[in-house]
Amino acid sequence: MYKQYLIKDFTPDLRVLMLDFNSYFASVEQQLNPSLRGAPVGVVPMKAETTSCIAASYEAKLHGVKTGTRVSEARKLCPHIRFVVAKHAKYVKMHQQAVEIVNRFIPVAAVLSIDEMCATLTPRWQTEAAATQLALDIKAALLAELGECMRTSIGFGSNRFLAKTASNLQKPNGLVLLRAHQLPQALYHLDLESLTGIGKNMGARLRSYGITSVEALYQQNRTQLRTVWGGIGGELFWDQLHGHEIHRVETATQSIGHSHVMPPHERNRMSACGVLDRLTQKAAMRLRKSAYVCTHMAVRVRFIDVPSQPSTWENSAHCSETDDTHTLLTMLHTLLNTWSGTRHTAKPLKVGLVLSGFVPRAQVTGDLFESSHSAHEQQCLNVALDTLNTRFGKNTVYYATAQNALDSAPMRIAFNRIPDLATES
Repeated sequence: MYKQYLIKDFTPDLRVLMLDFNSYFASVEQQLNPSLRGAPVGVVPMKAETTSCIAASYEAKLHGVKTGTRVSEARKLCPHIRFVVAKHAKYVKMHQQAVEIVNRFIPVAAVLSIDEMCATLTPRWQTEAAATQLALDIKAALLAELGECMRTSIGFGSNRFLAKTASNLQKPNGLVLLRAHQLPQALYHLDLESLTGIGKNMGARLRSYGITSVEALYQQNRTQLRTVWGGIGGELFWDQLHGHEIHRVETATQSIGHSHVMPPHERNRMSACGVLDRLTQKAAMRLRKSAYVCTHMAVRVRFIDVPSQPSTWENSAHCSETDDTHTLLTMLHTLLNTWSGTRHTAKPLKVGLVLSGFVPRAQVTGDLFESSHSAHEQQCLNVALDTLNTRFGKNTVYYATAQNALDSAPMRIAFNRIPDLATES
């Protein structure tokens, strides 16, 4: 997460390399299973006709299948599509190997997602010939060491935004250098939503202001875009679009959360509570590793639409600074006791839990009314739990309240965070 932005002077037009794996989840599946190569593949979170694809291979994309396409619809678009359940731990391991390989050629400046990373070019790489050769060498090494399916698109630009845009211009297996003399005309053929930072809602907002093309967007000044965005975000977008470097100052994590879509056979209150219990134990372990404690918990349950019943239930509460699993579980169960009324009969579709209100552990003082001996014992217990589960694998030791959900809520890869295999697998 980025909170503070500092604008620097205009920089050379080849300053950032952006590497983006093509259809990453599906490509990993095709690499690990040769029988899937050349076939349309949809990666799904679970085996259910009601779920949606979280990734699609290029062979499937040719038929109109994309991220978010429902399984039943994907079968209509592509009758021969093959569905595989996501294996997130394997995606993380492949990602880690990829980072190691790229680091041998140029230091990775930032990992932006599971399938995307960037590097800052020093002067030796800032000529067109040197940058092109660097990209070709990285591509060749990734294919040789990860496998033939692990293709990438690499883009170069004066900042991350333009390098990212360049990497999107040619897929799959692209290599594009956006030079200063090509801009802005090289972007005019793109749809507004093709630019990073402009989604469906922002695209509609831009059009409501009469900005219907990238060319029209480029012609706006910083003040105009600030008005459209409703704040500094518009100025920042203008700076990126015009080639300025945005220096991002990273801030500490502000929350830890987990969510889980309930499979059809587990859509009942008991299973949902068990999954939330397991999510709490996972979140507590992550919290302890972060060196923070939390002061707030929020729980949310979304139901399958039922007439006359609320579509969601949620509750939250504050607490004293803690990273203790037992304390957090007690808090969870107190909140779950308020899940009542007609919602007892509604089928839970998705559950989620968020810990927030972080305070650095080093700044926490002990509870005046709690025995220091018992606090020390609880801390030792948490250390033992984390050590055993890290060394011998998840669920080696756990609180029995999660017994019925041990195989539920497996590790998921968030858009902007790579899971830690040691604590979340």
